[in-house]
Amino acid sequence: MNIVLDILLLLVTIIYSYLESLVKFFLPRRRKSVAGEIVLITGAGHGIGRLTAYEFAKRKSRLVLWDINKHGVEETATECQKLGAIVHAFVVDCSSREEIYSSVNQIKKEVGDVTIVVNNAGAIYPADLLSTKDEEITKTFEVNILGHFWIIKALLPSMIKRNYGHIVTVASVCGHGVIPYLIPYCSSKFAAVGFHRALTAELETLGKTGIKTSCLCPVFVNTGFTKNPSTRLWPVLETDEVARSLIDGILTNKKMIFVPSYIGISLTLEKFLPERALAALSRIQNIQFEAVVGHKTRMK
Repeated sequence: MNIVLDILLLLVTIIYSYLESLVKFFLPRRRKSVAGEIVLITGAGHGIGRLTAYEFAKRKSRLVLWDINKHGVEETATECQKLGAIVHAFVVDCSSREEIYSSVNQIKKEVGDVTIVVNNAGAIYPADLLSTKDEEITKTFEVNILGHFWIIKALLPSMIKRNYGHIVTVASVCGHGVIPYLIPYCSSKFAAVGFHRALTAELETLGKTGIKTSCLCPVFVNTGFTKNPSTRLWPVLETDEVARSLIDGILTNKKMIFVPSYIGISLTLEKFLPERALAALSRIQNIQFEAVVGHKTRMK
């Protein structure tokens, strides 16, 4: 009898949830303030990380910027200071657990407890699997997912103690669907999406509802890391557009941030298509970018 009641309750919850989502769709989302928050952004010396830092600087957050590129992170810091933000810049290799732990300890002593973290640093090596070097595969996973573990393990205790914070995982649409010649990257981004979802579930189970989580999943972004990307169905995004979508998702506590937003609907529909239809869709999309194939650079 209990299982019947549980199923009925589930059906009522599903209907209520859809109605709630429909109402929220037409109502403006309430935005929180991030003024005074200590925000750590990894990969802040370039691309999405840099533009996201600018968005937080405009909102008077206190910034902690990490990047492996000293010139890049210092340039970002200078621009954020011009926008009126207090900025602390560090050269950190996000593939190094030792550097991550050491830098977090330094931040706690010199700045304070981080309340918002944007795990944005990433690595990508476009190539077929046999042309991808072993060290490139290792580096991809060290930066794109293992670094997330070490950063969150270092920052989470203070968040749990206060039941307050926001953890942002920068993944990709490649964390939901695959693209040839990006096997390590796609695999690491699937792991990043899984990390976000599992961490979200664990925090809810622990009753730490004050710690929010968001996962950013854009399509190709014009950051220069992937050369000459193009598709028939997806736009190639500019970094400022992605940064604006990310900050909007953070301010409204959105859990999954697709850019453009219709990609989420597209990925849901793809789950119901047979393999032959998916292959036909892939041909229509005609995704292309420069990749090393058979040890030669080609458009794929």
